[in-house]
Amino acid sequence: MNQSPQIHRFTGGLATTNAYFLKLDAGWLAVDAPEGAADAVGENGVTVSALVLTHGHWDHIWDAADMVEKFGCPVYYHRDDELLCTKPEVMRSFGLPVELRPVRASRFLGQGDTLTVAPYTFTILHVPGHCPGSICLYEEQRGFLFGGDVLFAGGVGRWDLPGGNGALLISGIKEKLLTLPDDVIVYPGHGEATTIGEERRRNPYVR
Repeated sequence: MNQSPQIHRFTGGLATTNAYFLKLDAGWLAVDAPEGAADAVGENGVTVSALVLTHGHWDHIWDAADMVEKFGCPVYYHRDDELLCTKPEVMRSFGLPVELRPVRASRFLGQGDTLTVAPYTFTILHVPGHCPGSICLYEEQRGFLFGGDVLFAGGVGRWDLPGGNGALLISGIKEKLLTLPDDVIVYPGHGEATTIGEERRRNPYVR
């Protein structure tokens, strides 16, 4: 029988952005890196073994370089967000409030790829529309998904920023996320967790 995943949520920064820390056999997986995340995990004795960035918007990569420097961990994200992650100054049009340090990928993650961080194996779902490189991490065996800014409780990611596309976002959610089982838990980049079934029934953007 599978044990429930041990997941800690940290919320920080100007956009109240969620980071998640998943206990692994050795160390922890970090999903996103908002302001304050690197210090918070260090204070709690968490050792980050790997970092996944669900997309390249400033509020999700704020502490990424600090986390890599602190823990020496590999970084994974989608190739379509390489520019945002390696040249964060281009995000001035997004309202970027500070200078951010670049972070380079150890490996790019694309649609259908798998990422194994024992004891978990994630399938990568590329769902652009909020950001060109937006990805979700789906753990089928244990029934949970790290969703970034794709699908929220009662909402979806905004698409009015550079590179956004509302039609692409909605179609991707319907084709790649809402086809998952009802009881899959979604851990979003902002706000509280939800389930696929709840969003299929009640989310006004995708009903």
